[in-house]
Amino acid sequence: MPQCTQRVKLVRHTVEPEALTALGARLCYAGGDLDKLLTAIEEKDQRAFVEKIMSMGHESVLEHVSFTFLAEGVSRVLLAQLTRHRIASFSVQSQRYVSYADGFGYIIPPAIQALGEDAIAEYEAQMAQMQSWYEGWQQRLGAAGEKSNEDARFVLPNACETRVLLTMNARELRHFFALRMCTRAQWEIRQMANSMFEQCLAVAPAMFRDAGPGCLRGACPEGAKSCGKAKEIRQQRDELLAKL
Repeated sequence: MPQCTQRVKLVRHTVEPEALTALGARLCYAGGDLDKLLTAIEEKDQRAFVEKIMSMGHESVLEHVSFTFLAEGVSRVLLAQLTRHRIASFSVQSQRYVSYADGFGYIIPPAIQALGEDAIAEYEAQMAQMQSWYEGWQQRLGAAGEKSNEDARFVLPNACETRVLLTMNARELRHFFALRMCTRAQWEIRQMANSMFEQCLAVAPAMFRDAGPGCLRGACPEGAKSCGKAKEIRQQRDELLAKL
């Protein structure tokens, strides 16, 4: 049963996302020939215009743009949080149809790793015990003519590794980043959100340069529960943007 490492890859996205966003915004105010509007979009870089409309809060046009990610080495704990973002599409590896008879991958939380080798060994032994239970139920259910994976999976842990294909539009991604890149977000989904953000920023910097925790754009929305690191977070973002 191997320990898994998170990997998130942007596999598809809307072609020329900033140009399409600009087209949606300009269409709202344009009269006349639509072919001329298309030509105007194609002939000029739209980055500055996209930044302007976003500063005005005109974010509905971002919904025309979508990004699709493939993630592996993530836990069922993360999956439960991820699927709370309902303006998104998900395809998830099935524990009903995929057998773990040869072992399941799992995630070890950093806090447990930090406790040292004895703690890690104890955790791995617990995973091995669950694997033994799983295999036992597979055999008993299978012998009884039942669908063995379907019910044997009930003894698998939240740590069990899964794979996800997810698609979000750019507006929902910005909302996702605002919640999940915050230092108060759970560590695993924050790691995922940071990776997704960096890949989105590389593709459409005008749309994502200010995306992330709310403290980048104003007062911390966590109020009394703020981590108090807003200045540090803004500095890190400035350093990142300077590299673009």
